[in-house]
Amino acid sequence: MISDAARYVGQAAIYGLLALAIGYFSSRPMVVYFPTDKAQIKFSFAHGAKRVEECRRLAPEEIAKLPPRERRPHTCGRERLPMRVQLLVGDVPIYDDVIQPTGLSRDGPARIYRKFSIAPGRHEITARLRDSNRMEGFDYERRVTIELKAQQNLAIDFSSDQGTFTIR
Repeated sequence: MISDAARYVGQAAIYGLLALAIGYFSSRPMVVYFPTDKAQIKFSFAHGAKRVEECRRLAPEEIAKLPPRERRPHTCGRERLPMRVQLLVGDVPIYDDVIQPTGLSRDGPARIYRKFSIAPGRHEITARLRDSNRMEGFDYERRVTIELKAQQNLAIDFSSDQGTFTIR
């Protein structure tokens, strides 16, 4: 039989080894979430593009045919257009995509969330958005020159109310 003292020493040794293992694995391996020598751009927004069909005014006869609680002067299609979005650093596009609207009827806002790491320093950043059915050019554009430091986050958002990109 094992004495009580040996049992306590064995228990203490096992607990000590477990504590050391937990301590080691809680700090290793070292996880680097973002490189220390880079700056980060976060490009994120949700915006509802223009509708595929323009709203039209209903004739008085059409309004009269509707049930009383559904009577309205205009009718509008629900589906929205896809948006074209570009983000350039200098003259180099780091993001260029067509974003589809969300929802079963494609009537919700198009959403974007992207992160980009770039070298620190002075950069000219251009954000562009087309939310109409035009084929060339963009409806909204914002260009800024900014000095980025290592590990700095730059957030770019689109404000539908103001009709411009906000860069913070």
